[in-house]
This record gives sequence, C-alpha cells and structure tokens, in this order.
Amino acid sequence: MRNICSQPDALAALKARLERLERLGDRRVAIGARGICDTPLAPLIPGVVHDLYAATPADAVALNAFGLGMAQTIRGDRPILWGMHDMMAQETGRPYGRGLHEMGLSARDILLVRTRDVHTLLAVGEEALRCLAVGAVVLSAWGEAKAFSMTASRRLALAAETGGGTLFLARAAAAPCPSAAESRWSVASSASVPLEGGAPGRPSFSVTLLRRRGGGQTGTSIVEWDREQRSFQPPPPLPGGLVSLAGQRPTAAPGGERRYAA
Repeated sequence: MRNICSQPDALAALKARLERLERLGDRRVAIGARGICDTPLAPLIPGVVHDLYAATPADAVALNAFGLGMAQTIRGDRPILWGMHDMMAQETGRPYGRGLHEMGLSARDILLVRTRDVHTLLAVGEEALRCLAVGAVVLSAWGEAKAFSMTASRRLALAAETGGGTLFLARAAAAPCPSAAESRWSVASSASVPLEGGAPGRPSFSVTLLRRRGGGQTGTSIVEWDREQRSFQPPPPLPGGLVSLAGQRPTAAPGGERRYAA
C-alpha cells in the first residue's frame, strides 16, 4: 500500500501507474461484466457512482470501512484505488494495516492516494474510473467543499460509465447534496455480537439507503462484514432476546448475548 501522490506531479505519477496496471491487467482481467451484484442491502450496480455520507462526524471511520467493504464486493481480483483527502486523514488517522487485514485486504489490494485538496481528489477519481485495471474506487473527504458540485458529480458519473469503473464517494462532516450518483447512503457504526470467548465481533454498520436513482425502496439495515465471504451479511439473531415493558425489562435476557459497540 503505497502513497504515490504526495509529490507536486501527483496526477502525472498516478496516470503512469494506472497505465502500467492496465497493460498488465489486460492479459488476465475480463472486463465488461456490468451485471448487478446482489447484497443484503440492495442491488449494487457497477459502472456508476454511489454517494456515502457519515451519519455523524464520529462515524467517519465506519464510513471508510463501509466504503472499502462495498468496493470489495465489486472489485473482483483487481485492486481498489483509495483516494484520501488530507483532512480526512487528519481527523480519522491514516489507514492501519491490521485493520485492512481484518477487512480481508492486503497491501497489494489497495493503491493509496493522498491529496492536499478536493480538486485533486476528484481528478484522481476520474483517472482511476477510466482505468480497466482498477476494480473499484473509494474517495474519502472531510467537510463541505464547493468542489463537490453537480458538474463534478456528472464528470465522475461519465467517467464511471465510459470506463466501467465504480466509485464510492465517502464524505464525513458534510450534508447530503444533489448529485448524479446512482444511490445515496447514510452510514453509522453499530453494535456487534462478540465471538466465542468474548473476542470482538465482526465490524457492524447501520446503513440507510436514502435515495436510489429511478426510485425504489429505501430504508435502514444492520449488516456485518464477513471477510471470508468478502460480503456484508445480516447479523445473527440474539438468543433469548425477549421484549418486555421498559419498567420490567431486565438488564439482559437470561442466557442471551449482548451487543457491543464496534
């Protein structure tokens, strides 16, 4: 996992790297599968832009993890390009190798690009979406910015359509705004069920589908990330989870498990 965009000629370096990846990938990657990838959340359409928003600024880490998970479900055997705005890195910390491993990702699965400004971040996204060797693109940004305009969103959507790439645009500390995205999500961390021996459970998320282009059902789902299956799954039901009136409710159902914040 190497950051190649810290130098002044960042975009030129990125283009050269993507061209090399594309030349190598042409021999081993079958491109053109634009079918729908089913998830417990909703049909996930490739070759488009999906907007992801943190429910609160404190959910920014969960937002990035969810974006990487979504990218995992659709990337095939190709790497993910993760573009990160410096402000996001300052607020949430840099990507952590062990955390990526828990998501089922290795260093060779991610091409990390850090940018100082949002304009460069969006340019990185456009270039990556047109590269056939990139499986999916995640762009992470913090705060409001005029650069996130309808024009910029349309450019990204066009790049995704023409190049066949899929973008997950993850924004924290920002309000949802009109865009050309196929879908819009709100993401929050959720409690997870501990594993045997009290070990931490799988990463858990509360995700709300706010909008889908063309209409369709929206709503909130609780999902966990299964790194072996490389997919999101519904959480297992809690045994003994009886419901009672608030005044009569025990601290925990007898024999039942508790959920812990992820």
